[in-house]
Amino acid sequence: MLVEFRTKNFRSLRDEQVLSLVASTDKTLLDTHALDTGLKAAPHLLRSAVVYGANASGKSNLIKALQYMRGVVLESAAMQPGQTFDRLQPFKLDAASGSEPTEFEITFLLDGVRYQYGFAMNTQRIVSEHLLVFKAFKPQRWFERRFDVESGKDIYEFGSGLKGAKHLWEGATLPNMLFLSRAVNLNSEALLPVFDWFANRLVIINEQSPLSPQFSMQMLKQDAPRRAIRDFLRAADISIADIEVTTKQAMVHTINFDLATGKREESTGEQAVDEVKFHHVTEHGNAVFDLMDESSGTRNLLFLTGPILDILNKGLTLLVDELDTSLHTLLVQALVRLFHRPDVNTGGAQLIFTTHDTSLLDAYGLFRRDQVWFVEKRADQSTALYPLLDFSPRKHEALERGYLQGRYGALPFLSNPLLGVPG
Repeated sequence: MLVEFRTKNFRSLRDEQVLSLVASTDKTLLDTHALDTGLKAAPHLLRSAVVYGANASGKSNLIKALQYMRGVVLESAAMQPGQTFDRLQPFKLDAASGSEPTEFEITFLLDGVRYQYGFAMNTQRIVSEHLLVFKAFKPQRWFERRFDVESGKDIYEFGSGLKGAKHLWEGATLPNMLFLSRAVNLNSEALLPVFDWFANRLVIINEQSPLSPQFSMQMLKQDAPRRAIRDFLRAADISIADIEVTTKQAMVHTINFDLATGKREESTGEQAVDEVKFHHVTEHGNAVFDLMDESSGTRNLLFLTGPILDILNKGLTLLVDELDTSLHTLLVQALVRLFHRPDVNTGGAQLIFTTHDTSLLDAYGLFRRDQVWFVEKRADQSTALYPLLDFSPRKHEALERGYLQGRYGALPFLSNPLLGVPG
């Protein structure tokens, strides 16, 4: 489970911002909305968190920061000598931040062990990197790396907890590679769980990693997953009695365009094509619809339900930017409540999402107060992330009304006659 994420100098997140999934001492809904970890430092971790804020306030950048960190972990071992991190974007609206490194740090719990891993980087190289492992109350510093400007070299310090060919991995790690990634690339068993958490236990859905229908399509081909998806759609008041997937050969016309040469190639051939049929049953009759006959909301819910059911089954961490896109507020509530059901979420899966749906704030029993976060764009265009708890709200406070009245900030500033708002 995700414990905490920190980032600094990434896009609009200029100053260090911290998202914590550590539950407060409030006992409200603790048994359903949090998981007992057995750790003194973080006795309970939240199963979900929601982030609110105005458009262009930085909500998406928070998710993109973790996404960028994940990409560097997974891909840096393949970097070539001298290759740069061209897509890295530090805060651009002041001169000092442009020359400062970007920082990331993640803390997560895996199989009862807490890992705290982070690194700092600029477009040219990794500036620092560290890993702390909490197998007991005291942390073990498995490794620490920092770039020494005077010598122009990376300085490494290793702890006794890290086993394996440490100096071989060190020698093979280029300045633009993470030691973690290179060591796993060279078969480090000790560091594999950390790398694997990024690779297989963290799922991100946003504009850079859009929802793909293929995962749900594959689940629909299996009896038990298909029934689970069908039953959820039924529970969502969609009159689908059954879902049928057939694969057939069809003639497909393909056009390939080579940007380098300007050459266009066309081909036609048989390919396997999946067809989805939805069986609807009402009091007055039955009908079968193709996928494109269904509404965009039903299609989005179908494509989202498959991954979410798999995430709940495997106990993964899911981040979604704008979960409420094309979904009714009650459907969003239903998806969130799945993560709060211990009988369904048996593996400690977590959901972190951004939304503009303020009605969720007062939905009965949907969130504890420590699950609600806000982002606000400051006057200098940098982003501030802060929890609802900073305002010490009363237990039965009308959160939606308070938010829309500006009590917690994180609202758009409207003062333009064109928008119907007086200056």
